Amino acid sequence: MPGFLIDLDGTLYRGTERIDCAAEFIQWLQERRMPYLFVTNNSSRTPAQVSGHLRLMGIDAEPAQVMTSGLAAAEYIRRHTGKRQTGRTVYLIGENGLEQALKAAGLNIADQEQPDFVVQGIDRKFTYDKLNLAVRYILSGAQYILTNPDHMLPANGGAIPGAGAIAASIRTASGMEPVIIGKPSPIMINYAVEQLRLPLEDIWVVGDNLDTDICGGHAAGCRTALVLTGVSKADDLKRWMEMKGTAPDLVSANLRELINHFESFV
Repeated sequence: MPGFLIDLDGTLYRGTERIDCAAEFIQWLQERRMPYLFVTNNSSRTPAQVSGHLRLMGIDAEPAQVMTSGLAAAEYIRRHTGKRQTGRTVYLIGENGLEQALKAAGLNIADQEQPDFVVQGIDRKFTYDKLNLAVRYILSGAQYILTNPDHMLPANGGAIPGAGAIAASIRTASGMEPVIIGKPSPIMINYAVEQLRLPLEDIWVVGDNLDTDICGGHAAGCRTALVLTGVSKADDLKRWMEMKGTAPDLVSANLRELINHFESFV
């Protein structure tokens, strides 16, 4: 039986607009008792906020079913520091979801002392002072953790700069590359795979973005399904396959077509 790691924006919704058949797709998974998780590069929201947003659009979701890049960043640091009480201070550039994830992992957030980690996500109150402190701390030995490299985010029918745009300034000034947690890095997907407890060959990453969802799924060793409801379009596919030397395992015009494909397996 397959399991699914499902992207959100562009796959199940666009901002506050539910994508056609999104609720039906989740209901279909539940009726067949197929395991799944929602996996998002968005670090600004807590799992409760993400699930609440989904429920407002009529898509059934619980906080425990949500993996964010903020949660994965906190888990990465937790695993690399173990149970020791030292080496667990963080300078945070980010919003509520990331802050809550770090605190829940027992990490200490500080901005007046040299931290062990600089953790950066989307921050719509990013300032020159924050840039200055982040670069200073990184050059003094803090490890730089980036929740996700998205350059732009959909917002109100347009787009706004994402965490990757902020990261560009920190990388340029510091000359240091971060550990990237979210897609297309496999780190967050690997943590989600552990939760599903299925063989890799049975897990499908479903998403709308070739450069994040599909690349991330491939990097983690999962199978991948591209739905043409968001960022990537049919015209992008040939160019992407030539550039990457690989292809999604499945391409569907929409979620209804995706359901029809998997009906033959269950």
